[in-house]
Amino acid sequence: MELFVVDAFTDHVFEGNQAGVILLDECEDFPEATIMQKIAAELKHSETAFVKAEEHRTFNIKYNTPNGEVNLCGHATISAFTVLRNEKKLSIGNYVAKTLAGNLNVIIEPNLIWLEMVQGKLLKQLTFENSLEVYQAYGLNLKDRPDTMWPCIVNTGLSDILLPVNSKEGIDNAVQNRTEVIKISKKYGVVGVHIFFLASSQGITAYCRNFAPLYGIDEESATGTSNGALTYYLFTLKLVNKRDENIFIQGTTMKKPSVIRSKINSDTAIYIGGNAVISVKGYITF
Repeated sequence: MELFVVDAFTDHVFEGNQAGVILLDECEDFPEATIMQKIAAELKHSETAFVKAEEHRTFNIKYNTPNGEVNLCGHATISAFTVLRNEKKLSIGNYVAKTLAGNLNVIIEPNLIWLEMVQGKLLKQLTFENSLEVYQAYGLNLKDRPDTMWPCIVNTGLSDILLPVNSKEGIDNAVQNRTEVIKISKKYGVVGVHIFFLASSQGITAYCRNFAPLYGIDEESATGTSNGALTYYLFTLKLVNKRDENIFIQGTTMKKPSVIRSKINSDTAIYIGGNAVISVKGYITF
């Protein structure tokens, strides 16, 4: 099977967020679940996408973290379609990603991939006590919360706790208590916590950090689904508008800066967009 390592949400090798991509032939079945898990654990990236072409411009994709399978991964999908485009296995145009989260539209452009998110849902707004618990898990307090926003759980394919902070220093200085965040993630049935600070200049919508220790990801330098959830949440607060292109900066504290774009079309479908570059190409045998 063809193997690629791709740096997603960046134009530069060794920046952004790395994903493994495994291409299967059309006549080839997906490997057994245990084999896919072992491959993901061997590659050690936050997610590895296994990609199989089907009929009618559709690609079936399965995603594995080092600790287990997940329904969807934004940066791994951007990576997968970058590989398919760059390897001349598809042309510019519209396609479908068949995932456990649903069939999602993908738009291939020469230097950008757009992935449709699952319809956004605000699942829960955390209470005062629950909010304090999450802030304290990052060495923060309720004084670090913006006056107009509370932590909440939002889903656009995966569920995350969105944790607003009121300063760039607050997000940069957050330190995760890994054990507590794993407990919190299990308690609320979420993948992890997405901390964000709304920017007010330079065309940037927000600075973000993402943590998913329950899935073996202590911090992730770029996350499509989490920023899709953040886009939906900001839209419900009327802080972003339809047809605007939003820009989220992530990974700077990890020295792996990433640029994640989002937009909401006329029927309120949310799309996450970004570029990616291939850093490794080879074959995997077992």
